[in-house]
Amino acid sequence: MVTFRTETLKNAQIKPMSDSEDPKQADNDLRNSQFGGGLINAESVNAGRIGGDIYNIHLGQQTAASGSPAPSQNQRERCLRRASPTQQEQDSLEKAYALQSQRIARIRNAWIIETDPSRKFQYEHQLQSEERTLKELSDKLDAIEQQLQAAENSAMGAHTTIYIQRPPIENKCYEALVQPGALIRLKAPQRMGKTLLLEKTLDYARHQGYQTAKIDLQLADIDILANLKTFLQWLCVDVADTLELEPQLDKHWQEVFGLNKNCTRYFQKYLLSVTDTPLFLAIDNFERLFDYPEIFPQFCLLLRGWYEAAKQGDKIGNIWKKLRLVVVHSTESYPSLDSNHSPFNVGLAIDLPEFNLQQVTELAKQNELGLLGKQDLSRLIDLLGGHPYLMQQAIAHLKSQQMTLEELLRLAPTEQGIFSAHLRQQLWHLQHNPQLELGYKKVVMTNTPVRLDTEVAFKLHSLGLVKLSSNDCVPGCDLYRQYFSTRLE
Repeated sequence: MVTFRTETLKNAQIKPMSDSEDPKQADNDLRNSQFGGGLINAESVNAGRIGGDIYNIHLGQQTAASGSPAPSQNQRERCLRRASPTQQEQDSLEKAYALQSQRIARIRNAWIIETDPSRKFQYEHQLQSEERTLKELSDKLDAIEQQLQAAENSAMGAHTTIYIQRPPIENKCYEALVQPGALIRLKAPQRMGKTLLLEKTLDYARHQGYQTAKIDLQLADIDILANLKTFLQWLCVDVADTLELEPQLDKHWQEVFGLNKNCTRYFQKYLLSVTDTPLFLAIDNFERLFDYPEIFPQFCLLLRGWYEAAKQGDKIGNIWKKLRLVVVHSTESYPSLDSNHSPFNVGLAIDLPEFNLQQVTELAKQNELGLLGKQDLSRLIDLLGGHPYLMQQAIAHLKSQQMTLEELLRLAPTEQGIFSAHLRQQLWHLQHNPQLELGYKKVVMTNTPVRLDTEVAFKLHSLGLVKLSSNDCVPGCDLYRQYFSTRLE
């Protein structure tokens, strides 16, 4: 999933100073401020002093550092895995995120007005640390949002295992998969069914007798993405573990080689050479890497190199022909890459569309919802635009007879409607990125396509909030137009 929360930093509002105000007396009171993942609880923290007892925020809990040792990174991760997330945990993280954004704005304010070079350097270093903490909170929020939504689907009885065919997309994936050295690029906005299609493709690969490994970058801890070496070693170990092989990094990773070369040697000499069976490697949520400039271009170069290696007719080429890659991402707004080094302009590109009337009819049929006729389903499509996730929610609620179709349509764009949680989540994304909020307000307030900044347009598209019409944007569905035209006034 692409992260937008970090852009709050670029748009942080700095309180202007009056001509008579002494810069050293500016509002730099950072009581209860959060630094480096901790909450500073001091009587007063100004431009020259940071102190007080430090508290660590973890899902709304506080542990005084002065009374007991701070938990280790592993301990914090175990705590995250121990229990399923709740709405309360999400709320706590959102509050921590909002606090962190405010602290950063204040530190940035102090950094701007500071004249002492030494202190200015300290503030700059502090800002970098705080921005990393904000990014970590953002990633945790994204993961919790996905898990909460999965729990919601289960609670309301949605048949998430139901798969609706969107021909000829499936056959294209299957045909590409059996080609030596295949590379498939699967793209669609969030909650369009990319992961379900990926699982179908993985299942097809298993039926072909292939080895399969799936890497979900959304699950990669922030420490794993700290640098290229850590990330590539994690990739090697994770794939080996999935294939039930010993990691053997010590044997196949030699510091004399570069990082990409080491990763290539590991796959070539170990993972691909232990058997003649093809390996299908799926990388989900690839856009997670877009925010890591140290990793993204080098990893793209690596994948492109593997794809090109499979074209060779020698012994090395025959080894790489066994690798079949699929890359899944939610937006085209990836950082600039040399076309000769990019994996995004080779292989098979699949752009996953919304459901049409025939597919919505099939979804209703598989949910044993025979009471809805073609006209009723068309009304749902008029509201939801064939969005797979929203359509699944609607049909699941109608099947459970919690409300009639008329009630669902009438309440849909309100806080009483069944989509309220999803709509509030989308609103949260907009409110925490002023550029997106301003751009989307233009989209929903007019009845004609709107031209937006390219980056803003792609980010709104990755959220599923807009459809791209040539270079212009229109609302993703009428539900979004109705809801956001009143919320963004």
